[in-house]
Amino acid sequence: MNQKRILEICANSAASCVEAEAGGAARVELCAGIPEGGTTPSYGEIRMAKELTSHIDINVIIRPRGGDFLYTPAEIQSMLYDIELAKQLGVHGVVFGCLTKEGDVDVPLLNKLVAASKPLSVTFHRAFDVCRDPFEALEQIITAGCDRILTSGQQQDAVKGIPLLAELVQRAGERIIIMPGCGVRENNIAQIEQETGAKEFHTSARSTVFSQMVYRNENVPMGSAALGSEFETQQTDRKKVSACLM
Repeated sequence: MNQKRILEICANSAASCVEAEAGGAARVELCAGIPEGGTTPSYGEIRMAKELTSHIDINVIIRPRGGDFLYTPAEIQSMLYDIELAKQLGVHGVVFGCLTKEGDVDVPLLNKLVAASKPLSVTFHRAFDVCRDPFEALEQIITAGCDRILTSGQQQDAVKGIPLLAELVQRAGERIIIMPGCGVRENNIAQIEQETGAKEFHTSARSTVFSQMVYRNENVPMGSAALGSEFETQQTDRKKVSACLM
């Protein structure tokens, strides 16, 4: 096992947090709304994740909705309330990002969110991947006091983003952690590590979990038909987590 490689799991439930811990991950990013790119999980989900795990660090995404990262005053207040709740529940950190309509980091808002989050760890999420100037954004996020940036190198996945990821790691130095994510798998993590110099990696490591329901009415979908069967869910798989650490 590569002891220097730090793995963060994008966990979609308390059960996924348990699997992440069992597989050897150092940290989870706990999210709801995975098809939307991740939204803030409920009080109950965060509390259960804390109760069912013993030592893994739990970071909670603070994102009130899917879509862009230009937030209204009401959405900003919602984010501040969720940060306060996360602190009350004793999580390790929070994850958020915010942009202006011009595609730059919303520096005043970022400063406000970081200040509200103290003393929790702060990750700036993949809003970074749709910002106008990644190098300007890098410096602004460092100045704001964030601990890491989750990024695919402004590409569809981290393998395609390797050139920018490598440049970001070099420019960041010891000032902030650049954490490649999106499309990171057990069969490419070593390549991404070698070609970027990154030490922390973000992956979902999920497998399909089949419903135990015996009676099934598959003619009445509970959500978008594009999401697939109501009788299958995705959950972090401890074996896939372990494979990413080999």
